[in-house]
Amino acid sequence: MIRITQIKLSIDEPVSKIKALILKKLKISEHELLNYRIYKESIDARHRGEIDFIYTVDVALQNEGKILAKNLKNVSLAPKLDYKNPEHGIKKMQHRPLVIGFGPAGMFAALLLAQNGYKPIVLERGEAVDERVKSIDEFWKKGKLNPKSNVQFGEGGAGTFSDGKLTSRVRDLRGRKVLEEFVLAGAPEDILYKAHPHVGTDLLRDIVKKIREQIIALGGEVHFEAQVEQFIIENQALTAVKLVDGTVINANQAILAIGHSARDTFSELYDKGIQITAKPFAVGVRIEHPQKLINKAQYKEFAENKRLGAAEYRLTYKSSSGRGVYTFCMCPGGLVVPASSETGRLVTNGMSEHARNQKNANSGLLVQVFPEDFPTTHPLAGVEFQRELEAKAFELGGSSYKAPAQLVGDFLDGKASTAMGTVEPSYALGVTPSDLEQLFPEYITTPMKEAIIGLDKKLHGFALSDAVLTGVESRSSSPVRINRDEESFQSVSTKGIYPSGEGAGFAGGIVSAAIDGLKCAEALISEFVPPEI
Repeated sequence: MIRITQIKLSIDEPVSKIKALILKKLKISEHELLNYRIYKESIDARHRGEIDFIYTVDVALQNEGKILAKNLKNVSLAPKLDYKNPEHGIKKMQHRPLVIGFGPAGMFAALLLAQNGYKPIVLERGEAVDERVKSIDEFWKKGKLNPKSNVQFGEGGAGTFSDGKLTSRVRDLRGRKVLEEFVLAGAPEDILYKAHPHVGTDLLRDIVKKIREQIIALGGEVHFEAQVEQFIIENQALTAVKLVDGTVINANQAILAIGHSARDTFSELYDKGIQITAKPFAVGVRIEHPQKLINKAQYKEFAENKRLGAAEYRLTYKSSSGRGVYTFCMCPGGLVVPASSETGRLVTNGMSEHARNQKNANSGLLVQVFPEDFPTTHPLAGVEFQRELEAKAFELGGSSYKAPAQLVGDFLDGKASTAMGTVEPSYALGVTPSDLEQLFPEYITTPMKEAIIGLDKKLHGFALSDAVLTGVESRSSSPVRINRDEESFQSVSTKGIYPSGEGAGFAGGIVSAAIDGLKCAEALISEFVPPEI
């Protein structure tokens, strides 16, 4: 196929006009055009009073060579996007491979293994998505937390209850496979070309079920409420795992896709001598604005144009202390949601449905923290740092899973909030007006204040006095890295364990975690032949 870039449509021109623009650009008749597909769509809102949609399109023609010979501007041979399965290795497997965790990394590792005949056994500590939804509803409506199955644990991982963003800064063709598998499982086809694709939590719930069903249809097994309690290691190699119910499963290969909140598993791995190091991450709050304000700031006079939908943003700021501050997991038309996984500790997250039609926008507003900020030099000190913040947030909110919240104006003025203003907080269990300086140390609050003022210059209204800060956002990424060899993708200290995804410290987001799961599965496939069962 031939790729054409920089095809421009005004906001008032229909997408169907692309065909005519292709014919005009290539100077061909309609019968010479076999078909075309949009590869990428982006929005150009840089010029005041004008918004354009910019397209990259892949085109199949009767005579591609003739057109390429013309050396037309913005016309080239389209790169090959097809994913190629790795060649099977030659070593024999004594047991079926395990995949521990069924978030994006584990799901796509298991899918690829199943597609290549390896019949993986998936072990997920949380519930299947339908049962998980009931447990989460019980928490969001009544404050009854299920520590075993919640926003962090269960089928689909933490990303199932988020905006379902499918953007990734990882330049990797595996990302295309991830998106295509999502489409095959029921995601909208436009995720293949949107500049900022998203699915939404409502659609993700069905998509993860369909991927699970495909794994099972190909001979895999998926077990829920099957938490690994113990790794059995002999001579620095995995030999089996023991579940909390006492079941022992023999295994020499396990893709470890446990997510960033599996704190008990981190402790078990450390106790077994598996090499782990503390890593930087970020903590902060959810900042909540009226969605109409964000639309106006981003799209000006076009703010209400339905073709544009709910506007989003991604902002960064470097504070005077040198700490980076940035927005994270921005949820247009979304909700701030209770995301705790441990009793007596409070965590927030953001979530949007596919329509993004709630009245508020929210985003994480996070400040970098580093291992030297943690109380000790222990590899798991970052976990304790998170726990301490979450316990403080729980207490500050009233010890009932209400969240501590403060108006931006009060936060900047250094005074506690006593009531909320014109922006109604969306957090399901309610908020307690608070002083967030009682929650965070100064080295977090000062950069956050600087950033709010600085980012208002980039996004007018960001420092809105009545905007709401809700704490605490502490699970942006893993506080640890489970060290691995980047050729074999196995733990540097324990053969047969393949640390993968966000929890292992190698990804940040749905697509990058899924890509990392594919990489670990490829490494296993490249070394072994499928097991005989």
